[in-house]
Amino acid sequence: MSAIKRFATARWLGRGTDGAGQLTTSSTVLQEARYSYHTRFADGVGTNPEELIAAAHAGCFAMKLAFNLQTAGFTPTFIDARCEVVLHEGCITESNLTVDAAVPGLSPERFQALVDDAQQNCPVSKVLRANIRCTAQLT
Repeated sequence: MSAIKRFATARWLGRGTDGAGQLTTSSTVLQEARYSYHTRFADGVGTNPEELIAAAHAGCFAMKLAFNLQTAGFTPTFIDARCEVVLHEGCITESNLTVDAAVPGLSPERFQALVDDAQQNCPVSKVLRANIRCTAQLT
């Protein structure tokens, strides 16, 4: 399979505490979605990076688990995945996944093994352990 590339852009205007930003994704699902100090550290209207990481991790994990189940010969009725990302003192310290699934004919032990594999091997789990590169240009 060839490499798949996706992108998102962020634009921030102003200072950290009273400025605001917009996020846009290549799919346009997010189109100038608002984010700010208040949406990140209080209860403002808009999104924030941690919420987006949580959504990405929950979605990636659920899809990886679905692939694991399919490979093992099972078809889930549903998979509900939830992710809570913890930001503590300026650092994301945890990404906590919980899953509830209905999978006819699957034993609890086999289910747990497939869940463990999905948790370790979904691409977002891997990126949370990845090296980060950054190139910058001052305009």
